[in-house]
Amino acid sequence: MKAPLKIAIYSGRVCSTTFIERLVSGLSKSGHQVYLFGILNRKPIRRSGVVVVGYRLRRLSKLWHLLRFGLLLWLFKRRDKQRLDAHLQQVGKADWYSKVKYYPVLWYSPDVFHVQWAKGVSDWIWVQDFGMKLVLSLRGAHINYSPIADAELAAMYEEYFPQVAGFHAVSKAIGLEAAQYGAEKSRIQVVYSGLAASFLKSAASNPLKPGKNTFQILSVGRPHWIKGYSYALDACKQLVAAGFDFEYTIIGGADAIEYQYQISDLGLDNHVRLVGQQSFDTVQEQIAEADLMLLPSVKEGVANVVLEAMALRTLVLSTDCGGMAEVVKPHETGFLVPIRSAKALAAAVLALAELSETEQEQLLDQAQELIRQQHLESHMVSGMLGLYTSVMEAD
Repeated sequence: MKAPLKIAIYSGRVCSTTFIERLVSGLSKSGHQVYLFGILNRKPIRRSGVVVVGYRLRRLSKLWHLLRFGLLLWLFKRRDKQRLDAHLQQVGKADWYSKVKYYPVLWYSPDVFHVQWAKGVSDWIWVQDFGMKLVLSLRGAHINYSPIADAELAAMYEEYFPQVAGFHAVSKAIGLEAAQYGAEKSRIQVVYSGLAASFLKSAASNPLKPGKNTFQILSVGRPHWIKGYSYALDACKQLVAAGFDFEYTIIGGADAIEYQYQISDLGLDNHVRLVGQQSFDTVQEQIAEADLMLLPSVKEGVANVVLEAMALRTLVLSTDCGGMAEVVKPHETGFLVPIRSAKALAAAVLALAELSETEQEQLLDQAQELIRQQHLESHMVSGMLGLYTSVMEAD
């Protein structure tokens, strides 16, 4: 058996997103050593095989962190410390806050340093000069549209992407986007988000009951233009005009003034609810109770809420954005429509509501089988370990 790897998962905060927490949990059971660096935003979960190296956003906590690792490096890795300090001086990051971030990483020197957010690549490219392999995740806004709107960011990607040892793409589509900025295709590996097997175990059949109950439509996500809620609301207006009885809930949409205005302007007050962020368990309950999970996004990687809906046997309607076509197969695992088309969204909702119970069950079965085949946590962990191993074996 090969020696266990030392793997750092860096997102800047501990604890982090659902994807990262699931990844850490899976890796911690694999026999490899996992390190988490960054700001402690809440008390981390204690896991065997996971070392948390964090600090609070308080002056004394950061000072202690700096003194501790600065002294350790001075005593035992003095030449490496001098090299890093010289690099930081050269790039204009010799401030003490930067050293708070970087010194612990140099001290532990993991085999793989996996950065979750592409915009941070320039901050961490130095790790490869000290024998660590840099792996970069390609996710969401950081790749899909931020570099389009920010020429400096695009230029930074073009400078550093060719130097990165390996890339984790959350979808095939986003990998192609990154290749435009110099990411070598041979170094990009698609690893989909993975769900805990308990999603499948707890899922119960959730058939629609057209004509008996109000049709429950659900979306989950921040009120950002990229999520396409304005098109969903326009579609709701068309559903009202068609005499369709429905209720549309957007979790995370509370306090979005532009959507509140649009709802009022379209006369949708009796049909649309904007609610605030909910706990993870509450969101899962609402997904399971909904008749339809709607993803009207303009850009997306592969949305976790869609995967969760498929696992929980809730029908899915998504726009054909980003990597969504890789999981939402038209009339096989869900319905897929063009982006920015309220008319197509409304028509698809009506078509879904008209499906027979047998047709619904077939969609739900096939969607759940897709999750079982390629979107479980075990698939994600094995895929990431394959990526880490490949970068370690590369010249």
